[in-house]
Amino acid sequence: MEYGQLKRALEGVLFAAGEPVTAQRLCLGLETDRTTLDQAARELAEEYEREKRGVRLLRLEHSYQLCSAPEQAAIIRRTLESRKPPKLSQPALEVLAVVAYFQPVTRAYIDQIRGVDSAYTVGLLLERHLIEECGKLQVPGRPRLYRTTKEFLRAFHLSSLEELPEMPGIETDGQLRLGDDGTVLAPKEPSSPLEGGQFVPMQTKTEMLQEES
Repeated sequence: MEYGQLKRALEGVLFAAGEPVTAQRLCLGLETDRTTLDQAARELAEEYEREKRGVRLLRLEHSYQLCSAPEQAAIIRRTLESRKPPKLSQPALEVLAVVAYFQPVTRAYIDQIRGVDSAYTVGLLLERHLIEECGKLQVPGRPRLYRTTKEFLRAFHLSSLEELPEMPGIETDGQLRLGDDGTVLAPKEPSSPLEGGQFVPMQTKTEMLQEES
């Protein structure tokens, strides 16, 4: 397939899909290799930005998606009469920050860091598709594990979790710390965003998410 035709085909596929499409699936359908696909996607994204088009091409880890340009959000909502979802509460932003930096995590782990019960807030984030279940921890009771989703990346304007801002002292290897009896241990000091026993939410990306939500 000629390169210009490949770019047009990629644009058409992503527009028709309306949701993220994995790079592997795109390569198979467009009969191209990953390097060429990434180059075509990058050039399309740059063209949309440079020409101030009404759409944007996003890379979400190993997937691509077409979406509307952020600056057109108000007009789109007004035209389509769609209600803007309510903003996330401070507890929701705190739970989201814990999951983002320590994933995969159990609800007990979240509760331990925040010092309060997070059952309702975890349920809210699941409904908003910002977090999802990703298995169970192999300890007695087999508690559910949670991680962030592609919707989280899109809301944060991130391509991958590697773009999250660093927080001093936090261990970001995504591993849970367990005691000999299988209980979840608190992060090694100063490995959690705690100050005086209270959770201190990150002040950059959580504010951005609050605006987007």
